[in-house]
Amino acid sequence: MAQRTLIEATFLFFFFFLANFACCKEILVGGKTSAWKIPSSPSESLNKWAESLRFHVGDSLVWKYDGEKDSVLQVTKEAYINCNTTNPAANYSNGDTKVKLERSGPYFFISGSKSNCVEGEKLHIVVMSSRGGHTGGFFTGSAPSPAPSPALGAPAVAPATGAAASLTRQVGVLGFVGLLGVVLL
Repeated sequence: MAQRTLIEATFLFFFFFLANFACCKEILVGGKTSAWKIPSSPSESLNKWAESLRFHVGDSLVWKYDGEKDSVLQVTKEAYINCNTTNPAANYSNGDTKVKLERSGPYFFISGSKSNCVEGEKLHIVVMSSRGGHTGGFFTGSAPSPAPSPALGAPAVAPATGAAASLTRQVGVLGFVGLLGVVLL
């Protein structure tokens, strides 16, 4: 009986571990620590980088930058378009900024330096709405959410493919297998 309890506890641990893993990610803005800067060309913009990703409620964006020389401002769409740094919704300047995406819809970020923003140091993302009130976890591996409507003339984001989508499906399947093992034992 003690061995069965240990097996059940092990399955439950792995199930919740995998469900948590699938739920929320920390996403390094630009995919590297030196990405929060003026882009060298339009193809190097952070918006180009963001077009290839899916952002979900519960994920966090992480910026790494020199807090002595720059900052990250969370702003409205109008402030984003006009690089208006005067009244941000949030101001981050510690060089190691983490913003949790707590709702679906658009998010707008600009450099705290107006001249940097004018030269393209800014980011616009769209956080996907969840299906059936789910924000991730066990059912993350199900059918992809529809792409958001294009905003600011940007193309819609295609469904996740490749390694990221495969990992998400595998985590969902492994979580289901773990739950099935607990139920059957």
